[in-house]
Amino acid sequence: MTVLIILGIIVGLNLIGFAVNKIFFAKELDAIEPYGQMVKVDGHEMHVYAMGDGDQTLVLLPGFGVALPSADFGPLMRELSEDYTVVCVEYFGTGFSDETDTPRTNENYTEEIRSALSQAGYSAPYVLMPHSASGVYCEYYAAKYPGEVSAIVMLDTTATAKVDAKNTPRIAYGIGKLQQATMFTRLTGALVPPMQKAENGYTEKEIEDYRRFGYHVLNDTMIDQSLRTIANINEVSDMPFPEDIPVLKLISSQSYEKPGPEYQEKHLARLGENASSEVIDGTHFLYQTRVKEISEATRSFLTDIR
Repeated sequence: MTVLIILGIIVGLNLIGFAVNKIFFAKELDAIEPYGQMVKVDGHEMHVYAMGDGDQTLVLLPGFGVALPSADFGPLMRELSEDYTVVCVEYFGTGFSDETDTPRTNENYTEEIRSALSQAGYSAPYVLMPHSASGVYCEYYAAKYPGEVSAIVMLDTTATAKVDAKNTPRIAYGIGKLQQATMFTRLTGALVPPMQKAENGYTEKEIEDYRRFGYHVLNDTMIDQSLRTIANINEVSDMPFPEDIPVLKLISSQSYEKPGPEYQEKHLARLGENASSEVIDGTHFLYQTRVKEISEATRSFLTDIR
């Protein structure tokens, strides 16, 4: 009997949370205006945000699970925009961009990036600056359209050595979506300090907007991205990387320690003789705290290859 009572209380609280979330928070993101311009890609709206007017165009691409890339990249964009045109592309299913049913394959990501940049008024060649999983899509982009990529600056990107690992089980995302719908994510998230901090150059608006988007981050588009991760890595690992495209991989000290140096060395070897690396003290999200180090390494790298 006690078990049934406890179960009833849990179900009741979840139903209340679901109702409150639907009534009061379902439309909370509608009041936040996109930072940049919305462009039409494959019949859907995609958000492209830019700063600066330099001769070289740097394209920032977010890692998996980033709720609002245009806010998360804010301090880095401001720093780099002093010398470059810096453009952040928010994939479908992230930030202000729509969701999509189009499979989250390397090819589709690449074509969407190209289309979004073109629709927003930018033209190749680009310096691609991917974080985490976006490194996989950028390697595919470079292999498929080498004339459109002048260089790549990788921010602690996923290695494209072939792997036999498994993706996160779909059921885990089902549980996550339930927690999000019943306000569990909102309640627990409110107890955790934001990753974006004013002392690291974030504005109050960026911090608050990111927090709100974080309560809605999990959707079917993002889940499909995760479920295709291993297949996307293995596809790219079978494609030769263009020898004449210079690459700088900025590795966080966290990632250098685990998975370890061998993981990074195998990746750099695959990228060829034009690939170099630098370890920066910080977490996987090194751009949130190490803007100066990233910008200095980027400027030095791009100056040397011109």
